[in-house]
Amino acid sequence: MVTEVRASHILVSTEQEANDLLNEIKNGADFADVAQLKSLCPSGQNGGDLGFFGKGMMVKEFEDAAFSLEVGQISEPVKTQFGWHLIQLTGKS
Repeated sequence: MVTEVRASHILVSTEQEANDLLNEIKNGADFADVAQLKSLCPSGQNGGDLGFFGKGMMVKEFEDAAFSLEVGQISEPVKTQFGWHLIQLTGKS
């Protein structure tokens, strides 16, 4: 059973912006580069890396999405109280 995941994310204000950035990434843009340029979260400076986290450490919508991904997979836009996220799963333990 997975107890922790490692994820990177990009936080933006609107669903449209999240969809636009997702399309850029699907068309070859590097997730970390996009995070550095566009993310509203301070983690953007580190390519969006949030490190490892367990259940109960993130808001429910974010956590549910992160734990449902496979390593390397990028989520569809996820809405939380902070805005819209794209989440890339980078590890499981």
